[in-house]
Amino acid sequence: MNYQDSVNWMFKQLPMYQNKGKSAYKVDLSNTILLAKHLNHPEKHFKSVHVAGTNGKGSTSHMVASILQEAGYKVGLYTSPHLKDFRERIKINGKEISKQFVIGFIERNLTFFKENQLSFFEMTVGLAFDYFKKQNVDIAIIEVGLGGRLDSTNIITPEISVITNIGFDHMKFLGNTYEAIAKEKAGIIKSNIPVIIGETQEETKDVFIKISEEKSSEIYFADQLIKQDFESDLKGIYQKHNIKTAVQTIKLLNTNKSFLISNQQIVDGLKNTIRNTGLKGRWQILQNQPKIICDTAHNKEGLTIVMEQIKSEEFNKLHIVFGVVSDKDLGSILPVLPKQVRYYFCKPNIERGMDVNILKNQFLENGFIGESYNTVNEAFNSAIQHASPNDLIYVGGSTFVVAEII
Repeated sequence: MNYQDSVNWMFKQLPMYQNKGKSAYKVDLSNTILLAKHLNHPEKHFKSVHVAGTNGKGSTSHMVASILQEAGYKVGLYTSPHLKDFRERIKINGKEISKQFVIGFIERNLTFFKENQLSFFEMTVGLAFDYFKKQNVDIAIIEVGLGGRLDSTNIITPEISVITNIGFDHMKFLGNTYEAIAKEKAGIIKSNIPVIIGETQEETKDVFIKISEEKSSEIYFADQLIKQDFESDLKGIYQKHNIKTAVQTIKLLNTNKSFLISNQQIVDGLKNTIRNTGLKGRWQILQNQPKIICDTAHNKEGLTIVMEQIKSEEFNKLHIVFGVVSDKDLGSILPVLPKQVRYYFCKPNIERGMDVNILKNQFLENGFIGESYNTVNEAFNSAIQHASPNDLIYVGGSTFVVAEII
């Protein structure tokens, strides 16, 4: 198989949450543990930081990786989903895993994958961990895929566990209260391993304190501890929380004599996150006149902050290109979206995308204005055609909508 054959096989042969949704969600870690044993436990051969949370875990992971890179370390970075190419998920010092390594990994383990019916995500986690071991990284920043307790990444024993925040997303799997979701995310807290909570939330604070006490894990609330203001090249106003979470993570790593990171390296790492790691899709300005901004925010909490930031922009009219996945609870996000603007409804080009007519009808029934389009690019191009140079076009609602226009 060549690279594209290998990736296509992973995408099509086995369940993949990105495409399938709930049917790809496994209820235990038995397959991942089996795979780890088959690969001779690569997860035991590198240090790691484990990052969970409803929003901000991707940005925080990239910031932490960038700071460590500035300090001269060889840093693995595992995140999901990807925007354009599968290899975005697995990087070392900002460089994507080679196509040849992906091909070789699938070829070597193909029989095992078929016999044990591993999911897409289980295979990808195994690939990342095997790569980081063989490349001898100093440390790997591992972003949770979904939840925490049952996520395939949850076989590592990290230096630090990080939970950015708790919001309403993926409730079919994680529960429909903040407390229930917090318990699932808190599943990454390990015995005697410190945990950092990015944002103190009244609904979840006691859950984290209780579980950390049970695990004899020191707990740190980053928003209460980090008083210094830092700048980042990630410009969304929501990044202020992620910055503090990343800085607290680095400060805690610094207490381990294996890592030495200066304050200047923290400053430089935050300012060069995009350059060092290649992160895209976070309040990314694609052009001016008309100004086009895209963001991967896709739930109530994320979209609330993004819509607040839009208010701080200067523009004549606002155009919103919008699409979501089929399991999205529109009832929770409609109240945070502006009504007196023009919407361009679309369906992201994945099986899981919400039918554009269902999306449009729900919006129109709730007093919104807009038209539906066959593809994301049709919607995007229509918005550009209708916008004047002083207007603002926002593209979002789903990571997969953003992926099609950047």
